[in-house]
Amino acid sequence: MKIKTNTPVAKKAREGVMEFLLMNHPLDCPICDQGGECDLQDQSMAFGADRGRFTEMKRSVVDKNLGPLVKTVMTRCIQCTRCVRFASEVAGVQDLGMLGRGSGEEIGTYVEKLMTSELSGNVIDICPVGALTSKPFAFKARNWELKGTETIDVTDAVGSNIRVDSRGPEVMRIVPRLNEDINEEWISDKTRFCYDGLKRQRLNDPMIRGTDGRFKAVTWRDALAVVAEVLQQVKPEEITGVAGKLSDAESMMALKDFVNKMGSDKVLCEGNGPSPPVDLRSNYLMNTSIAGLEKADVFLLVGTQPRVEAAMVNARIRKTVRATQAKVAYIGPPTDFNYDHEHLGTGPQTLVEIAEGRHPFCSTLQSAKNPVIIAGAGLFDREDQDALFSTIETVAKKFNVVRPDWNGLNVLLLHAAQAAALDLGLVANPTESIKSTKFLYLMGADDVDLDKVPDDAFVVYQGHHGDKAVYRANVILPSSAFSEKEGTYENTEGCTQWTIPAVPTVGDARDDWKILRALSEVAGAQLPYDSLSGVRDRISMVAPNLVHVDEREPCTISSEVKPPVKQQVSSTPFKTVVENFYMTDAITRASKIMAQCSATLLKK
Repeated sequence: MKIKTNTPVAKKAREGVMEFLLMNHPLDCPICDQGGECDLQDQSMAFGADRGRFTEMKRSVVDKNLGPLVKTVMTRCIQCTRCVRFASEVAGVQDLGMLGRGSGEEIGTYVEKLMTSELSGNVIDICPVGALTSKPFAFKARNWELKGTETIDVTDAVGSNIRVDSRGPEVMRIVPRLNEDINEEWISDKTRFCYDGLKRQRLNDPMIRGTDGRFKAVTWRDALAVVAEVLQQVKPEEITGVAGKLSDAESMMALKDFVNKMGSDKVLCEGNGPSPPVDLRSNYLMNTSIAGLEKADVFLLVGTQPRVEAAMVNARIRKTVRATQAKVAYIGPPTDFNYDHEHLGTGPQTLVEIAEGRHPFCSTLQSAKNPVIIAGAGLFDREDQDALFSTIETVAKKFNVVRPDWNGLNVLLLHAAQAAALDLGLVANPTESIKSTKFLYLMGADDVDLDKVPDDAFVVYQGHHGDKAVYRANVILPSSAFSEKEGTYENTEGCTQWTIPAVPTVGDARDDWKILRALSEVAGAQLPYDSLSGVRDRISMVAPNLVHVDEREPCTISSEVKPPVKQQVSSTPFKTVVENFYMTDAITRASKIMAQCSATLLKK
């Protein structure tokens, strides 16, 4: 049998199909934001006729208000129902559906409401026409004017692959980049729409606080000289360095080397994280891997709310639940999941019951082929953290969560810098260490408890945004954001990735590691590298896995070598760690779009 696809009859049939698709489609191409990257345009150019035969009036459809992120022009909709399927199957929200019949058919919300999903922006990518477009990007630029730069996201610990589209010195939009092992083809709304925060509240010049309490712009030479002079006046043990949650591995390596050269070992990482011992990477990484979650048949989530802590990990869990009917159990504060789950309790006593085999859920774990335990940020800020992790390991041993062919014991980190920081030897939970400091060097660390900093301490803030910590700083050193520098990040599963600069730095800002290199020279403790490759050579000596880009190196050493824990598990319930999904760091807090999302989508 021969099938001919380019005969006059076949071409005429295609023209007929295109004519039906365009029957009610408006002639909006010159003013449509989808122009230049529109599937319908491409199909029309390839297969459509040069004229239409319909003389009837085109129908019009009322636009829907889906919130501050997605703009709707529903007259352009061709009822393909991609957005409906995405909302129900991937996002797990039943917000969109097909209404009406025949020529009155249209897509919309069943009742007037906003689309409340952390993944709602992905409908912009899958819509083949201009019916669903980006509201913040509307009428800002054409796609052929933009320069695309392939890089990664740093607003959470997943490291989603993205493309940053820029025009001149400004980031215009962020879209997802395919990576089946991490984020597939989706990204969260925080990742997609936080880009306007990259140009707001930026620090442009070095500044010194005067005697009147006001900041004064100075040269780099003067700012570094002031910092170096103070360093000579304090004792080595009074020096503390804290790396922020958005720091790259190069800057953390430079900070650690600099503080060590000044005679101090107090080099910390912002945010709560796994406590020592962290010499085994399996103690603080997702050992199953993100893609490996699809092989699981039972999930036990302990103190983690993945929908707001790591949206793409949550999307992978939902995908597994839909495909294999995997069972999900959760221990923690009441939260909103977008898949079926069993809430076992709010406190760690439930976990103790499972470890002792007294809980009904034990039978489910016992019958599981590939069980997975995910411990999250709800454990990190507790005094009984060590006892909790010991209890989790007891559960893992009892129910074969860790075997030679399967490692289902996972820790879900919260911030982009945490995994690399722990690899490099930086310690989490900095609050206690800053109480006695006289010289505090904050490298993008905005969420440190500044009330614990002594009043007579000299504070240097090195960062890219005028956020919380700036108000306590004595000297400000402006640095580059992730979109302006080349840096190394390690995600929560241990995969090393690079950020690539998409736009030039703002004002007189410099890369973090370069600032520390210059300061070390002025302070008389010069660091032994002058280039990015030199810093990475130094990193390879401390954490060789961080130089193997786009590779995940699992830890093969058993966690059984950990010392015994004498601590007791507390009865205090787990707390919610992420109160506001849309505003979690300096970039998202500076974003006007994220502020709108917080005001409209988080209203109860």
